[in-house]
Amino acid sequence: MSREETPTVRDESSMEVSLHVGLSLMQEEAFFHATQPLFEENLVEVVEWSFDMGWGQHLPEWLTGRLLEYSKRNLLLGHGVSYSPLDASCTPRQEVWLHHLREELCKYRYRHLSEHFGFMGGGNFHIGAPLPVPLTDEAVAIGQKRLTDLKAASGLGIGLENLGFAFSPQDVANQGEFLRRMLEPVDGFLLLDLHNLYCQLCNFDVTPQELLETYPLERVREIHVSGGSWSEGQSGAAIRRDTHDESVPDEVFRLVSLAIPRCPNLEFVIFERLGNTIQPDDYDQLRLDFHRLRECVRQAT
Repeated sequence: MSREETPTVRDESSMEVSLHVGLSLMQEEAFFHATQPLFEENLVEVVEWSFDMGWGQHLPEWLTGRLLEYSKRNLLLGHGVSYSPLDASCTPRQEVWLHHLREELCKYRYRHLSEHFGFMGGGNFHIGAPLPVPLTDEAVAIGQKRLTDLKAASGLGIGLENLGFAFSPQDVANQGEFLRRMLEPVDGFLLLDLHNLYCQLCNFDVTPQELLETYPLERVREIHVSGGSWSEGQSGAAIRRDTHDESVPDEVFRLVSLAIPRCPNLEFVIFERLGNTIQPDDYDQLRLDFHRLRECVRQAT
């Protein structure tokens, strides 16, 4: 199939289970070449698109074709990056973002929308990760207001993704409760990123079971699975980072098997890899990771 052709996906009515496994879409050519065999085999049941990363850019035709096709099948998930729901500054930035979102929703039909817990509004953080905020009543109120505005602008279900970065063990311990309080007023869902959990397991003294129990798992509608990388801290200790630029670690696949039975309302499992990190030598491993993820999901359900 050429890049200009509309991809075919399995019709939702023919799926044997309600839990769908798919990909986070990227606009780079390398992503197209790496994932095209998966689409040709009708293995990608759902796609997610970080829509605000495409604003103001000319997207390739193969990508817009996929967005339209999965939109028609109601199997397109929206994922924001730059809304910054815990940004306390009173500026027009969020309203401008919501205006662009309304325009986006006129083009494509999204099943739901998610954003990242934390803030990115303090400057040019688009090349890094959102930053955490200490749990306070004032911070929760800001987050609740931002999510209420997002739900009103979109008319869709709204979710938040947990962060992998934390400043302290207290950040790690409080994040699940922080998310729960932010999501309650909009009856929102939790997007549980398992590599982010893995980062906290590596960087802080906590077990997988203990960490999972701190989150409102009954609110999990979507799971993210990805790889990452290691950096060296000032003390010389290794720090796990959520960079989406390597293959998925075995430990993250084990988290898939551990988390799925604990998430009774889970609907989607999404595999992520940043398009600008993919080289031709990565194509086979990326597809192997996706096949392994599908098998882990099958065994866990």
